[in-house]
Amino acid sequence: MANRRANEDRPEHKSSAALAGEASAEAAVAAAAEYDAAVPQDLTAAAFFDVDNTMMMGASIFHFARGLAARKYFASSDLLGFAWQQLKFRIGGKESPEGIRSSREQALSFVAGREVSELVTLGEEIYDELMADRIWDGARALAQMHLDAGQRVWLVTATPVELATIIARRLGLNGALGTVSEHVDGVYTGRLVGDLLHGPAKAHAVRALAAREGLDLRRCTAYSDSSNDVPMLSVVGTSVAVNPDQRLRDIARARGWEVRDFRTGRKAMKIGIPALLGAGALAAAFAAGVAYRRKRQG
Repeated sequence: MANRRANEDRPEHKSSAALAGEASAEAAVAAAAEYDAAVPQDLTAAAFFDVDNTMMMGASIFHFARGLAARKYFASSDLLGFAWQQLKFRIGGKESPEGIRSSREQALSFVAGREVSELVTLGEEIYDELMADRIWDGARALAQMHLDAGQRVWLVTATPVELATIIARRLGLNGALGTVSEHVDGVYTGRLVGDLLHGPAKAHAVRALAAREGLDLRRCTAYSDSSNDVPMLSVVGTSVAVNPDQRLRDIARARGWEVRDFRTGRKAMKIGIPALLGAGALAAAFAAGVAYRRKRQG
């Protein structure tokens, strides 16, 4: 997990995406589950699964936010109002670089001053309430296929690493690469280590984990629904588009990547706004919504 020293000792030449990837790999290794000794291990191959709309219907951070809102951590209307603003930006393509930068700085700031243990406990409860029944059976079967082959399976997501680790553990996977929030003495500072684990940061995290774990990326497989994850999909030997957006479907067709689609019309409707926003935007929406409410109450 991150601490203040992780931020203070960062090499100046490294990008925020690289720092996010390295911090995520460090956290993932620290929290990794034990191997199943009964299964012969293939130690140089692994599988990497995006979470939102790949492993789970909808966005995990949105489900988490719903759970916190139900516990009166903030008003649901604040989150949904900001989420709608972000949705308009995403559809219209009018979000400015300054707005993106501001959202990134605010992302996950809602945890500032709270204990890590508190958020972990809440994550366990909210997973049971709102996430467990949203796992795609097909994606879960794919993950189990890799586990049965003795390969390690990791989630790779922009959602907080603590929540991502809970999801991985509940699914019987080895661990998770997620966004790392800085904390000191078990209390969050409200800052990220590097950046959200999104886009190129995911590729950095996969490379960093492969270096730590001795993986041969040419023997690894990655799964995602989003064209934002093309950098991650491009660093492994086998890439699979799962429930892909149109741009990723086109890229997969052009590059000869396999496509798996577990959606039905009914399930696609259930995903709704969280799917359109995506994990990165929702993390920012979550944090900014909370910041907005605090400003109103101040």
